[in-house]
Amino acid sequence: MVQYIIHPIVMGTKIFDKGMMTYQHDYGKSYTIPIYAWYIEGGDRKILVDTGEAHPIRSEDRERAIGGKIHTFEEGLALYGLTPLDIDIVIHTHLHNDHCENDYKCENARFYVHSKELLRIHDPHPLDYRYLEDYIEEVEEEGRMEAIDEDREIVDGISVMHTPAHTDGGLSVIIETSGGKAVITGCCTILENFYPPREILGMEMDVIPPGTNVNAYEAYNVMEKIKQTADILIPLHEPSFAAVRDIPAP
Repeated sequence: MVQYIIHPIVMGTKIFDKGMMTYQHDYGKSYTIPIYAWYIEGGDRKILVDTGEAHPIRSEDRERAIGGKIHTFEEGLALYGLTPLDIDIVIHTHLHNDHCENDYKCENARFYVHSKELLRIHDPHPLDYRYLEDYIEEVEEEGRMEAIDEDREIVDGISVMHTPAHTDGGLSVIIETSGGKAVITGCCTILENFYPPREILGMEMDVIPPGTNVNAYEAYNVMEKIKQTADILIPLHEPSFAAVRDIPAP
């Protein structure tokens, strides 16, 4: 089986209330999260998980807050000798705008996303303003967007698991590495969601659901499933990965 190296590339940031990440916990605290595209190196195809923001805000304050450099899509790929046209496969954790704004640039790629995300982006609930179908229309029209309805392998050593916590169609990506199974979560979380502080553990909660979720009880159970699956846990918006080049480390 092919083993891969995962490269986090910061493609933007958001500043908001921390409670947007940690359900029922830490409301009122300003928090900055990185927005990533993940380059999966190994095998014979160039693979990304998500594509990040098209026009990231870049400032010293934001980079200081996440502890790493913010890149444009082109700059981030160039770190690994790539251009958008080199990408063969994009796997989407979900279709909120900050995870798919650069899709149209990957003109040679095939895209994989859960069918429930496609339904949502074309008919979003009023509460979920993060869907904007303009970002994927070109890819859909060209027939390069493949809907997934069940857990499956995408290529040798990379598979997806339906994890509806943050959105109905969230997909976690399971990647074989030299350190075991790495899981890029299909829900917008940080490490604290999976490893809560002592005061939360003291309330007999083993995980904290994402602050925005479709069903808090189900999200809790989904996160426990992700945690049990992963040898290496990679929450989608964990700031500590902003300064990391390789997962696992060489």
